[in-house]
Amino acid sequence: MKVWVDHDVCTGDGLCEETAPAVFQLEDGVSYVRDGRGALLMGGGMADVPDHEIDGVLDAAEQCPGECIFIEG
Repeated sequence: MKVWVDHDVCTGDGLCEETAPAVFQLEDGVSYVRDGRGALLMGGGMADVPDHEIDGVLDAAEQCPGECIFIEG
């Protein structure tokens, strides 16, 4: 499974970071995703989600008030 955040509609509430902190991080009011090694993808992009983080990422996408978290695969 892969995940990415549409920064144009991110509301910066940080619910994703609270729900799945190993995958999402809020920087300057916008959420970013981490790659499989934990590096923050500051330029945007799609990140692989580790199997043990899938439930948290799905919850984060469901709770996101900006509906800006997109999941593929």
